This record gives sequence, C-alpha cells and structure tokens, in this order.
Amino acid sequence: MNGEVAAVEAPHPWRKRGIVIALIALAAIVAFGYWLYSRQFETTDDAEIDGDLSVISPRVSGTVKAVRVIDNQRVAAGDPLVEIDPADLEIALARSQAAVAQAAAQLEAEHPSVPITDTSNHAAVTGGESDLVSSRAAVGEAARDVEQLAAQLAQAEASDANAQLVAERAVRLANEGAMAISQRDQQVAAALASTANVDALRHALQAGRERVAQQRARVETSTAKLAELRANGPLQVDVRKATVMERQAELDLAKAELARAQLDLSYTKINAPTGGVIGQKSITVGDQIAPGQQLMAISPTQGLWVTANFRETQLQRIRLGQAADVSVDALGKTLHGKVASIAGATGSRFSVLPPDNATGNYVKVVQRVPVRIDLDPDQAGMDRVSVGMSVEVKVHVR
Repeated sequence: MNGEVAAVEAPHPWRKRGIVIALIALAAIVAFGYWLYSRQFETTDDAEIDGDLSVISPRVSGTVKAVRVIDNQRVAAGDPLVEIDPADLEIALARSQAAVAQAAAQLEAEHPSVPITDTSNHAAVTGGESDLVSSRAAVGEAARDVEQLAAQLAQAEASDANAQLVAERAVRLANEGAMAISQRDQQVAAALASTANVDALRHALQAGRERVAQQRARVETSTAKLAELRANGPLQVDVRKATVMERQAELDLAKAELARAQLDLSYTKINAPTGGVIGQKSITVGDQIAPGQQLMAISPTQGLWVTANFRETQLQRIRLGQAADVSVDALGKTLHGKVASIAGATGSRFSVLPPDNATGNYVKVVQRVPVRIDLDPDQAGMDRVSVGMSVEVKVHVR
C-alpha cells in the first residue's frame, strides 16, 4: 500500500525538466524585453539641478543702513536688498555739482577772450600798417626837405663866395681911399651875414639828413612791429582758443565726476538683479562693506537646467535635441527637457587636480562627461526646484 502511494506522489522527471525550461524561457523573455527596453534609453543618477547663482556685492564702500531680506526669502527682480548710508556720497555729489558750476563759469568768462583778442590783433595790425605808411611818408618828406636845403645851401655858398669877394674888394678900395668907410662896412657885414646863412643852412641840412635817418629807422621799426603783429596775432588767438578748450575739458571732466558721484549715490541702494531665493546672507545693519565683498547670493527659480554626468560609453547614442525625463527626488515627480549640449572635456579635466595618465601607473577608468539638459518651461512644480538637487536622468535615444 505504501509503495503505491509513493509511486503516485513522485513527480515525473519530464515534469521537473519542463518547469526548469519554463523558468529559463521566462527569464530569457524578461531579459530580452529589458534589453529591448533599455535600448531606448540612457540613464544616470549622477545628475543635479544647475543654475546661475547671482552673487550680490556692493559697488561703493560704506556703512549698512538697512537689510531688507532674510535667508531663504523669495525676491523678484528689482526688489530692494540692502541700503548703504548715503551721507558721504551726498557730500561728494554736492562738491561735484559745485565743481561743474565753477568750471562752467570759467568757460563762460573765457569765451569772449577769443573774439576780443582777434579784434585787438586786427586793430593792432591796422594801426601798425598806418604807422608804416606814415613813417614812409615822413621819410619822403624829410628827403624832400634835405633836397631843398641842399639846393639852398648851394645857392647860399655861391652868394657867400661873391659876398666875400665884394667885401675883400671893398676893404682894399677903402684902404686906397677909393671907397667910403661906411660903404666898406656894409659890404663886410653883408659878407659876414652871408657866411652865417651858409653855416645855418649847413646845420639845417645836417639836421635834415639826421631826420631822414630817424624816419628811415622809424620805418624799419614799424615794419618789424607790423611783422611781429601779423605773426603773433594768430598765435595769441590760438592761445585763447586753447585756453577755451582747456576750460571746456575741465567742464567735461567736472560733469563726468558729477555723473560718477550720481552713480555712486545710486549704488547705495542695492536691488535684486534677478528673481530667486536669498541665501548665504552675511551682513547686518552697521557693518562696514567694501566693493567686491560678497553680501549674499540669489539662487534662481527660472532658467534652470540639469547637469547629467554620463559615462563616456553612454555617449555613443546621445544626440542634441533628444528628449529627457528628469526624476526629482525632492518632488517625487518627473520633469521633462531636452539635451542642449555635451561638454568638450570630461569632468575630471575640470577638477582642481586633473589626472595625468603619463605617470606610468595607467589604469583605464571609464570617465564621465557632463551633458546639459534644458528643462521645459512652465512645468508644474518648477517653483519648488532648487539648484543642487539630485535627480535621475533618462534620455530617449530611440
């Protein structure tokens, strides 16, 4: 009886073999299905949300007057963040305004000097030309006087020679008793007068010649003065114009300084350059800050992308524009995007200490290459995504 029961319960050997074959077939089908499925995607969990962090720094130094935000606060572009005490910069602005007013007044005072100098130079040249003409006329007149005096002297010398002969004859005749003494005296006096007239004409002629020389010297002086006026006149005008240009440059510089002072004053109010979430706030009211000092950072909530580090063996089928699914751990949901770019070097090459395979201890290691995936805009839950979050990426390669 027991032998019959055992014979009934013992499985047939072909039945065991069928179960094993069925399991192997099922595993093969599952593996083949997974293989078919996996051929459509390239996946990685070495990925994170990326974005452009805005570091907020002052452009002027001063004392913090007010801080309008706190850590983790959401802000929009243009929202006030920090105010710097403007007292010192307001004084600098007032000084710049005064400098502009002073430079403008100096320029206004210097402007008429150019036409005034030009008019004065023209008048001086006209006067010099008139003096030259007058001097030349005076030379001609003096020369004519000399000619007249020379003619008069020649005539007087001839008359004097005759008067001397007459006087000598009168003296001889008077000594012989042939002429009266009174008549002799008249002839002698006439001879003396004639000699005096000749001497006077000679002196007058000498003076006339000296006057001619003086007038000629005056002509030379007037000529040189006129040449100097003609040469220096334009130079003086140029000097005045250069002075006006210098005043204009001083005014332009003062206006530039004023614009700079106005900008510096506007920099006392620091506003958000973009929308996002405040982080790393490191200042409080009363702090002394300087240009370039990091005050806080703004993490963006728009324009985010994913940096997915795929193994180099996965890049064979990844192309630009391929759709990608991004599973965000913090949201428990999947976002969508597209492959935007592939890095030109592996991540290790961008590290502080990149590897050197020429050391002689080479071991082949599969490298990872950053791939940028731009997220599609206006997806639900995007406002909860933050830079640095870990994600899993699945790129549709087929």
